[in-house]
Amino acid sequence: MSITMYQASVPVLVHGLANLQNIIGKAQAHAAEKQIDPSVLTGARLFPDMLPLARQIHIATDTAKGCAARLAGVDAPKFDDVEVSFDDLHTRIQKTIDYLNTFKPEQIDGTEDKSITLKMRTGPIDFTGQSYLLGFVLPNFFFHVTTAYDILRHNGVELGKLDYLGGRPN
Repeated sequence: MSITMYQASVPVLVHGLANLQNIIGKAQAHAAEKQIDPSVLTGARLFPDMLPLARQIHIATDTAKGCAARLAGVDAPKFDDVEVSFDDLHTRIQKTIDYLNTFKPEQIDGTEDKSITLKMRTGPIDFTGQSYLLGFVLPNFFFHVTTAYDILRHNGVELGKLDYLGGRPN
């Protein structure tokens, strides 16, 4: 049996975002328990030239919603990238999950050879649907989710591998 473009995208991204919700929830509880200003965590970085936690979440959610939209040939909703509080980050992640859940398999399946061009700062990059999903979206999405996890773990939030992996995906 083969895997479809929908199966390799929407459920995988929703699962990763749900795990990110859990991770952010643990960070919020940690900040409250330890009486840490939450902005210390949402603004934390692993290294001075890396983006802070809030921006990692912005990029992960933008990558997820952009993926489904581009594969389906629709415009993704625009988020203003102003969320910095834990509550706002939770809301943004949930809005992204809700948006992804509006897609049906027939909107995305069969897009393996679809032409997709990303406008990057360095210039446009051309993909097929499959190379976009497997070679750009999934690695980029998981890079930012992993970095968010790492920032929080580095700052003392008690997280483990199962927080990152979450429960069994649907």
